[in-house]
Amino acid sequence: MLVYIFVKKTYMPHLFSPLKIKSIEFKNRIVVSPMCEYSSIDGFANDWHLVHLGSRAVGGAALVITEATAVSAEGRISPGDLGIWKDEHIEKLKQITGFIHQHGAVAGIQLAHAGRKASHQEPWNGGKQIPSDNENGWESLAPSAIPFTENQEAPIELDKAGIEKVKADFKAAAARALKAGFKVIELHAAHGYLIHEFYSPLSNHRNDVYGGSFENRIRLLLEVTAAVKEVWPDEYPLFVRISSSDWTEGGWTAHDSVELAKVLKDKGIDLVDCSSGGNVLAKIPLKPGYQVEFAEQIRKESGILTGAVGMITEPEQADQIIQSGQADVVLLAREFLRDPHFPLRAAHQLGREIKWPSQYERAKW
Repeated sequence: MLVYIFVKKTYMPHLFSPLKIKSIEFKNRIVVSPMCEYSSIDGFANDWHLVHLGSRAVGGAALVITEATAVSAEGRISPGDLGIWKDEHIEKLKQITGFIHQHGAVAGIQLAHAGRKASHQEPWNGGKQIPSDNENGWESLAPSAIPFTENQEAPIELDKAGIEKVKADFKAAAARALKAGFKVIELHAAHGYLIHEFYSPLSNHRNDVYGGSFENRIRLLLEVTAAVKEVWPDEYPLFVRISSSDWTEGGWTAHDSVELAKVLKDKGIDLVDCSSGGNVLAKIPLKPGYQVEFAEQIRKESGILTGAVGMITEPEQADQIIQSGQADVVLLAREFLRDPHFPLRAAHQLGREIKWPSQYERAKW
């Protein structure tokens, strides 16, 4: 007697597998990570942003996310930050999203508030804090009046009215992002900026409902999420970038990040972008893929989709992250600065088919 055994084939995604989140299908797992360009005047996007972001869409990325885009003027890192705090910012951003979508990528925007790391010079101008009494500077805001470093001007501790304004600013920015044509929002809750400052015990010494316990320290992020979801369509993805660890004793930990991810999943967040550090000066053991372990742990222990970021530079490395189940997408920053067409090269090296722009077909391998 013959016995037939049917083995169900397990689908193993790879770097060029499509990924559908809600109503949006991403053609592969390669994401252009937010990269500050410090090239705006009064928050306005310009042709630099069109070319910078548009070229990565032409280069084959599935999702192109803008740099940290300030939800208020006081929420900028520098005077050169991109912004979305007024309706006049929408027009140029709409041109940029239209170009990105025309070339087969999805346009995303990272909404941000710099907190105590606001009012700084652009990196190529020294990157130092601009004093609030300088004509080019402004007062920074934070959960507690603790400066980022000892030699800096202390931020203003946010009161209840200030916190309400922050939430309203994120909500209004999300509404403008929708009008500008973006289909993904990422809330910036990492790198020592305002929301990270609230959830990290190193920078949050409050004794009200926004300080002390884990539940209190994550409150602002949850309230910002709820405010954004009031205006952001349910069918469009909503991501959060977190710093998975402060890399400092007594600070935020990977375990905290897992617990936060569980809550965020329950609150309707679709993906956690797993970065780390930035809230205090810390010694971080840099190496290729040094943050991938956070994406893997958070994905496995919380069940939420994750993105891996940090010194991911080689196609084989990126592909292995997806194939091994460490993350659902990879986000590249510096490598995209070196090679705007990384996905085209990666597909060639990995033996995968990818659609080239018609204008570039003659150069295809």
